Amino acid sequence: MLTISQLAATAGVTVRTVRHYHQVGLLPEPERDASGYRRYSAQAAVDLIRIRTLADAGVPLARIDALLHAEPEEFASAIDDIDAGLQRKIDRLSENRRRIAELAGGERLVLPPEVVAVLERMRGLGVGELRIRLERDAWILMRAMDPQAVARRVREKNAELDDPETTRLFLACDRSADWDPYDPRLDRLIDDLDAWKVAHGRDDSRGTYLKLVSSRISEASPAWQRIIGAVAHRAEQRRTARLDT
Repeated sequence: MLTISQLAATAGVTVRTVRHYHQVGLLPEPERDASGYRRYSAQAAVDLIRIRTLADAGVPLARIDALLHAEPEEFASAIDDIDAGLQRKIDRLSENRRRIAELAGGERLVLPPEVVAVLERMRGLGVGELRIRLERDAWILMRAMDPQAVARRVREKNAELDDPETTRLFLACDRSADWDPYDPRLDRLIDDLDAWKVAHGRDDSRGTYLKLVSSRISEASPAWQRIIGAVAHRAEQRRTARLDT
């Protein structure tokens, strides 16, 4: 005969758990003996182990009572159902683990492979992770707001990265993130970027998401904020001049 502490230890649970099973009616509570102690039989230990095993498997306590009193065939069928449910849960957790692992790269979770390849190419060129994150966010916004533009923009981006001058300007902008916004080097960079926009016909606003992207980049660096503001101002001046002619 076992004391409640011995019974709990046998099943690998706490005394408090045993008492809870008594309260919910899963495990009968024996009468006290002449010494005032409750003594448990070997059957109680077997029943407690079965209860603990089913509870650990996620079976609701209300269902455990029915299973304990089920016929062998009914019990076996119920166990098969429980096992199938556990397998489904394992599959879901495995998929969640796979997706969480992809968070290390971040972009793979929400962007198509061809966009991820562009970001990896930028990393290979030496672009810093701050700008990579901003670029990733830009692609996320584009995919949400103008999904038809993604394929075209991928082609354009790869073409830009193929061009040495465009790449030089991109890397120069990346390095300027920590510059003082009044650093004279920014003036030269603004001139170069403005000339590039004119040469490549980029004065037009292509997609409403671009305003959000520009705002996101501006928030990341005062120097970038000045670059974006200055280049946008020059583009607006050109548009105004065209309207006046």
